[in-house]
Order: sequence, then structure tokens, then C-alpha cells
Amino acid sequence: MRRRHFLKSAAVATAAALPAVGLPAFSQGAEEPKKCKLLGIGACDWTLKLAANTESLDLAKRIGLDGVQVDFGHEVQANGKLPLHDEKLQEAFLAKSAETGVKVPSLALGVLNRVAYKNDENAKQWVLDSMPVAKRLKTPVVLLAFFGNGDLRNDEPGIEAVIARLKELAPRAEEAGIVYGIESWLKAEVLERMLDAVKSPSIKVYYDVGNMHKESEDIHAAVRRLGRERICEFHAKDYDDLYGKGSIDFAKVRADMDAIGYTGWIHIEGVKIPHGVEEDIRYDVEYLRKTFA
Repeated sequence: MRRRHFLKSAAVATAAALPAVGLPAFSQGAEEPKKCKLLGIGACDWTLKLAANTESLDLAKRIGLDGVQVDFGHEVQANGKLPLHDEKLQEAFLAKSAETGVKVPSLALGVLNRVAYKNDENAKQWVLDSMPVAKRLKTPVVLLAFFGNGDLRNDEPGIEAVIARLKELAPRAEEAGIVYGIESWLKAEVLERMLDAVKSPSIKVYYDVGNMHKESEDIHAAVRRLGRERICEFHAKDYDDLYGKGSIDFAKVRADMDAIGYTGWIHIEGVKIPHGVEEDIRYDVEYLRKTFA
């Protein structure tokens, strides 16, 4: 080997052996930092003031949302079912989604706040009947609400009753490929106990950062504690102001999602809408896009 080539080869080999000073840690063989990859930013149709209404998708498109979380509706029909149990309404949502390009990533049974899942047979049946609806709409997540009459705080018998019903629901949900998310005032420790009792990948937590901040939970610790495996979706909410102006630090929420490697949807459930739905939800979605870009 000529001397010049030998010296060049030796220099390259020496440089390769030296530590990569000043480069990010993952360039030295460490694991690359996780980043949450949102599937999209949506809004609840009741926030858009169009619950169980296909016009919510038209409004969502104008605002710039990727999807809408659709509620089953609260008015019990003559046949004892809820509006979204109607196949004609389901077809209308499928057609509107295809027309607008706005997705329906999750459904919600908000009626359970009035007709409690823990002790009402109609509520139990509505949850069971939600499964074929979710399958037909190709929507993998259904929110189960536990507020109002369905509140489980300081209600151990109610918690046990819900656990028993979820144990019955879980095998059917697993077979259907549907996940049911518990949204409640309950803190992470109690939710973990419920999930441990049910032992099913089809029963998870629907985490609302605004609700749990209001309940004085450390939302950042709770998200990291529950983790990606136990959180199916998120609600974005701030009880004090528009996003970025109130009490919720969404940049820290983003960091929490990064830490657990969350890959899913986040839905705006607006509380403060001083200038009207269209203007303020557009502001909130633009803020979230910058925060989660």
C-alpha cells in the first residue's frame, strides 16, 4: 500500500473509533427518542353543537378538523334504541365521511351520564348494541361516559357493578375488534384497579386532560403511569380559556404522549367558546396543530 493511501485509511479508521462529540445521543447507538404520531385532530360532535348529526362533518371540514367523534344521541326512539342505532343514519354518516374526507375515528355513549351503565338494563343493552354500529362505521373506539347519574366517585358498589358488566362485554368486544374507553372522574389508581379486574385489551381509559386537571390529578404523571397500552384516546379540554391561554400545558401533554409513544387521536371537547363554535374551535385546532406538529 502506498504511504499516502495508508495514512488516509488510518485517519478514517481512527475517526470512526472516536466518540461522536456534540451529536445527539441516538447517533451513538442509543434508542432514538419516541415521538407521538397522532392519527389526527378531531372534535366531539356535541362540542360542534351537532350531536348525532351528519352536518357535524361538514362543519369539521370548514374548520380544518381531521375527524369527528360522533355521539349515539340522547333521545330514546320508539323502539327503545338511540338515534345512531338506526342503519339509515349510519349510512348517512358513511356517505358524508366519503364526501368530505372527514373521518369518524370514535363514537360516544354520552347518554350514560343520564342513564347509568352501573345500574340500568337499558344502558347495558345500548352498550352491547353499539358494537355492530362501530363495526359498520369501521370505528374502533367507543367512549363510555361516567358522569352525572353515572358518576363512580366514592361509589364502590357502582365500580364493582361496572367491572362485572365490562367483564361480560370484553369477550364480545375483543371478537369484534372494538375498544371501549372509560371516561370518568376516577383517578389513574382506581382505573388501573378496574382494568386489572377486567383483564381485557378491549377495555381501556379514555383520558380527558381537562377533566382530570379539574379533579386535581397530576395529569402528566397519570398519562405516563397509564401508558399507551391503557389509553385508547384523549380529549383536549381547558376549563379556563382557549387552548394555550388557560391552565392546561398542552406542550407538556405532548411530551407525555412522546414518552409513552402514543399513536392515536385527540379530540377537542371545547368548554370555553366565547366567540362561537366555528371561530374558537378553529383557533383551538390550529393551536393543537402547532403543538403536535
